[in-house]
Amino acid sequence: MLKAILFDLDDTLLDWSGFNGDWKTLECKFLKGVFDYVATVSTPLPDLDAFIDEFHHRIREAWRVGRGSLIAPNVATLLLESVEAQGGAVGIFKSGDLIKAYGWHAVPGTALFKEVPEVMALIKQHGIKTAIVTNAAQPMALRDIEIEEHKLLQYFPDCRLSAADAGVLKPHPGIFQMALDHLGVTADEAVFVGDNPIADIAGAQSVGMQAVFRITTPLPPMLSGLIVPDAAINSLEELPPILDGWFPGWREN
Repeated sequence: MLKAILFDLDDTLLDWSGFNGDWKTLECKFLKGVFDYVATVSTPLPDLDAFIDEFHHRIREAWRVGRGSLIAPNVATLLLESVEAQGGAVGIFKSGDLIKAYGWHAVPGTALFKEVPEVMALIKQHGIKTAIVTNAAQPMALRDIEIEEHKLLQYFPDCRLSAADAGVLKPHPGIFQMALDHLGVTADEAVFVGDNPIADIAGAQSVGMQAVFRITTPLPPMLSGLIVPDAAINSLEELPPILDGWFPGWREN
């Protein structure tokens, strides 16, 4: 019996194709908010550019380590470390306050894929639990701000999990199991939908879930032979018929 559907966020539900790609400029704006906040609490940090460089160095290193270890970077932790490394008084600042000062919001150019509201409304109509499991370095408290702006939050009251909060990155089985436990379902009662063959498909399959590959770009030939999804879709509109085949009667709730 189908009880839950878990989704990746970026490029599965949220379309990034309209983003101009200038992440550094955007993040500098967020980091300036933290830099300015520090000055309201304690001695100002000496130099904005040095603080930005400190953070960028730390997050790049965290991602480098994370790709091998699957230990997730955490923007909240890295902000605190960067503030203290640049002269912020140790023990004064809390990561939660720094995250608020970071001022995260929906990224210009991003939007829900057009079919998402209709498909999600159908899933909720039939009493299926839902979850977001994202490999974001931002705590979910930040991504929640973003998905609420996109009017997506209403479809995910049950579970929203960021790698930053889970401590591990997909495809680590721990993050998938954490979401299943939170939903109160077993792997055979759930389906995962995502666009990354390694992080989403292989990761979900490793804990026993059926995994649906959301195709956004062609797979490299070698990778497509190594990882075989249980189904593949070009649009979320194709998901309900797949569920009809796997879980007859799921619409009867």
